[in-house]
Amino acid sequence: MNRNHMTDRVTLEKIEKLTAVKGMNDVLPPDSATVEWLEAKVRALMARYAYRNIRTPIVERTPLFIRGLGEVTDIVEKEMYCFEDRLNGDPLTLRPEATAGVVRAALEHNMLYDGGKRLYYMGPMFRHERPQKGRYRQFDQIGAEALGFSGAEVDAELILMANALWKEIGLKDVRLELNSLGQPAERIEHRKALIAYLEQHQEVLDEDAKRRLYSNPLRILDTKNPHMQTLVDAAPKLMDYLGDASRTHFKALTTILEANGVAYTVNPRLVRGMDYYNLTVFEFTTDRLGSQGTVCAGGRYDYLFEQLGGKPAPAVGWALGVDRVLELAKSHGLGNVGPILDAYAIVTDVTAFPFVHKVMQELRELGLSVQMHASAGEGMGSMKSQFKRADSSGARFALIFGADEIAAGQVTIKSLRNVSIGQQTLPCDQVTDWAATLQSSD
Repeated sequence: MNRNHMTDRVTLEKIEKLTAVKGMNDVLPPDSATVEWLEAKVRALMARYAYRNIRTPIVERTPLFIRGLGEVTDIVEKEMYCFEDRLNGDPLTLRPEATAGVVRAALEHNMLYDGGKRLYYMGPMFRHERPQKGRYRQFDQIGAEALGFSGAEVDAELILMANALWKEIGLKDVRLELNSLGQPAERIEHRKALIAYLEQHQEVLDEDAKRRLYSNPLRILDTKNPHMQTLVDAAPKLMDYLGDASRTHFKALTTILEANGVAYTVNPRLVRGMDYYNLTVFEFTTDRLGSQGTVCAGGRYDYLFEQLGGKPAPAVGWALGVDRVLELAKSHGLGNVGPILDAYAIVTDVTAFPFVHKVMQELRELGLSVQMHASAGEGMGSMKSQFKRADSSGARFALIFGADEIAAGQVTIKSLRNVSIGQQTLPCDQVTDWAATLQSSD
């Protein structure tokens, strides 16, 4: 063996096997078909509610999230993927959430000049945290944002839309929790009372709570530490500090939900990690996913526009985690979908490919899903082996292009799922008629 070839082989063997980054997962067929199933349901639902798609960059300037989410939030302090642009040194971040980017886009393009906008998005987000089931470093979110609307009726609209999505995809074990964060002045008074209360019980606080005591005490109420549950249950409740306007807003929301038969629970411990929320906050939760039980969360954020340097504008929205929704759907036996293949073409001679492709293209133009058996460099294989492939593909029909059919300009159509249909041989110029009949019967 040539010495240079031996050196090349040794070098290749030493190369580390390339794998995906931990917590950033490939989505392969057939799982990708389930993602597409959910996205299609969402697109149809958004259209019915007159929400339009917006797509913002995956990379944003880091100050957007520092100003938008708050410097003392876990996301900014510990979870963002930040780096410098090698060309100009700009601080950049892979987006950890989409709301700040949507508002930035609305400001940059003056989208509210002619009134409010109803928007939705789909796409990947990034957070540097310990990967676990339903919580990954790259994860897809779907969200809806209503910008420029201040009324509780729009809060209700978004909740009704999310609730309709659960019905659309068949989820049952999802419950709605509501709270009101009031307005900043009301939260300041509650914050003072909360800090004073927690200071009297510092011996019960864990290290995370002690760290947040003066920077973000509201988040302590959302602790999952079982040793602190009695403490937080007895803590001052923000609802007791709300003024008349905040109470009226919350009452208007619950009245609409009740009129539409949407069950809910008021959860005084429901808070938000981001600084921009006020008034309504809500979550759809489930017991089927263990500790990752929140499948959709949202609320009102009337101060984010101003916080990002724009004119004040009200806004409300929600986001759902695609991984969690699909995991929940799977627990219900839902979403087990794949491409529906109408026909699988069995070809016995490679010289027939031009003729076969012409027939298949005509069928595809009519809307049918057709797959051709390909040699993959291994020869065409026997007709028996091709029929096995056709059957395992899930196709409803086999299109048989044998030597006799090719010579006569015909194709034999055999049902793979319904033995009572049998098979028929047609001239190729009549295959489109068969396809039209097939579609009309679906």
